[in-house]
Amino acid sequence: MLINDILRAASLVAMISLASQAGAQTLGPGEHVKPVFQQKLPNVPGKSMIAVIVTYDPGGKSPPHHHAGSAFIYAQVLSGSIRSKVDDAPARIYKTGENFYEAPGSKHGISENASKKVPASLLAVFVVDTDDDKLTVPDN
Repeated sequence: MLINDILRAASLVAMISLASQAGAQTLGPGEHVKPVFQQKLPNVPGKSMIAVIVTYDPGGKSPPHHHAGSAFIYAQVLSGSIRSKVDDAPARIYKTGENFYEAPGSKHGISENASKKVPASLLAVFVVDTDDDKLTVPDN
């Protein structure tokens, strides 16, 4: 039993370490990115699922950016409201409980807290090539 507990703890530490190396980074003022999960998909060779929680301070935002070319992203607003604009779609405000997705190759022109007074957060789940080392890259 003790060996199983040790192996589980070591596995958790390794997973957290890998998630923090998975390319999640803070890009903009008032933006905080926390890796929370990473796992290779056993039924889809070469693909992994990575999850991060993005928290925006009041008025916080990310600069225009894109994600790894292989990344399909599902985002769920956990608290507050997030203004988002992907590709040529109009900007939209998503509130707690609402969700959106980004297809591979999408450009994320706006990602910000819609409030200047209340923090906001979202869960972003990436399905990505396992060997992609940067999840998010700022646009020039």
